[in-house]
Amino acid sequence: MQSTAITFAPSLSLSTRTLPARGLSSVAALPHGNSRFPAVFSASARKLCPISCSLKQNGWVPGPNPGPPEPESVSRATAESAGPAEIPKPKSSSMDTVVLGSLFGLWYLFNIYFNIYNKQVLKAFHYPMTVTLVQFAVGSVLVVTMWTLNQYKRPKISGSQLAAILPLAMVHTLGNLFTNMSLGKVAVSFTHTIKAMEPFFSVVLSAMFLGEFPTLWVVSSLMPIVGGVALASMTEASFNWAGFWSAMASNLTNQSRNVLSKKFMVKKEDSLDNITLFSIITIMSFFLMAPIAFFMEGFKLTPTYLRATGVNVNQLYTRSLIAALCFHAYQQVSYMILQRVSPVTHSVGNCVKRVVVIVTSVIFFRTPVSPINSLGTGVALAGVFLYSRVKRIKPKPKTA
Repeated sequence: MQSTAITFAPSLSLSTRTLPARGLSSVAALPHGNSRFPAVFSASARKLCPISCSLKQNGWVPGPNPGPPEPESVSRATAESAGPAEIPKPKSSSMDTVVLGSLFGLWYLFNIYFNIYNKQVLKAFHYPMTVTLVQFAVGSVLVVTMWTLNQYKRPKISGSQLAAILPLAMVHTLGNLFTNMSLGKVAVSFTHTIKAMEPFFSVVLSAMFLGEFPTLWVVSSLMPIVGGVALASMTEASFNWAGFWSAMASNLTNQSRNVLSKKFMVKKEDSLDNITLFSIITIMSFFLMAPIAFFMEGFKLTPTYLRATGVNVNQLYTRSLIAALCFHAYQQVSYMILQRVSPVTHSVGNCVKRVVVIVTSVIFFRTPVSPINSLGTGVALAGVFLYSRVKRIKPKPKTA
């Protein structure tokens, strides 16, 4: 956690007239520890003797005073007013750990429920475009609701920002569509095993479009990822090419989104925090997906059509809603975690999350897994973990 330090300009000023003791006591008793406290002062105070102040963890600390010496009575009153009861206590690190652990638990839990319910929906309802559209629709409603209730500040987006975000929304839409197409064709565990190759696509695309060439350590960590996925694919009971290539296309589009965000969202005026950017992309993805889904699959969610195909309408609606809510929730929690930890820690947590999802899906759906298939999946995930660790190794600068 970053330490808070604020210096006000113009500096806080006092009148040259002798002030009563309680006058400065009220200044010393200003709220501590709030980095959002506004530095607003009257114009008449700016032309008097300044006193600079900084906000530290132990309260307001007066800086050097270039003006006349302070009266003794005022100094004594200030010292008496700033008693030990007014010194804010530092935040408990144990509480921060509990909050962070709870967020990781929610991240994994929402992801598990999303994959289970989403797989059940796709098994009964073979229209991945419509399923993806429903997920974006529910996410858009949640975003607008949070903006309306001021849970998140509604952003003011310029035309240049929308133009920069549009490519991100397009690849985000395709990435989630391809994931649903893969989940509808193969086992959940196999889809996530293939998606373990995301680091490979990240390295290749970063080298091609950003000029960020990997170190030898990074290249070495990619070898077990590729080898493990190949071994798991050769021994996968549910293997089919449609599910395999859909998952690979999901890797390509999702990592393209990350590369594009680095390439286009670099200007200061274009920068947005992660949650706001994700919220805008969700709404844009809904509007991008709607015409495609209606054109390709039509409107298949009517109760009449579902009953004609032998689908339990209430069950499908309920599971679709739960899957969509979990889909949006786990991504929101993921960004909340990213605001609290380093990208490397987040990457390691994402690797562990994939292991948890694979194991729980195998147990829940009773997916047949051979020993060689398990070995391939384990090697691939171990490579992902190794990749997340070696990413922090920086190449030594070349000396002349």
